[in-house]
Amino acid sequence: MRHRKGGFKLQRNPSARRALLRGLTTSLILHERIETTVTKAKAVRPTVEQVITLAKRDTLHARRQAAAYLFEPKAVKKLFDTIGPRFADRQGGYTRIMRLGTRSGDGAETAILELLGAQLEKKAETKRKRRESRMNQEAEAAESAAEPVEEAEAAPASEASDSEAPDSEEKPKD
Repeated sequence: MRHRKGGFKLQRNPSARRALLRGLTTSLILHERIETTVTKAKAVRPTVEQVITLAKRDTLHARRQAAAYLFEPKAVKKLFDTIGPRFADRQGGYTRIMRLGTRSGDGAETAILELLGAQLEKKAETKRKRRESRMNQEAEAAESAAEPVEEAEAAPASEASDSEAPDSEEKPKD
């Protein structure tokens, strides 16, 4: 029986498990959204919440604790500069797990683990605007590509009329 044996083993030895959780936590802080298996998402969620709680304190000791856990200094900076203030008035529950379905390769159940906040909505909105502007540019390029063809067809006709006019002028001079 597994009474009082909490936590997720993830079929790894303790050092590999710790490295996995640290890597997932660092990636989540940097990208604010990661896709992983449901079990790994559930395992890393408490760790992420503890690190964000450290960021809400924003003391030197908290920064050093976060820097000791996270792999990249860039993640520590983002954690304390943007993520900590974003959740300053929230008492917990900083992450969301959305199930995606099974992975085609091995049938593992996948999920998206993401931080709550308006940043992700802004990213989706900017992505939509970029797509619309790209489509507009493609439409303009298609229109401009069609216009030179019409001009090219019109140009030989005007050149022919121009060439006839000087010839006609030259003939009477002879």
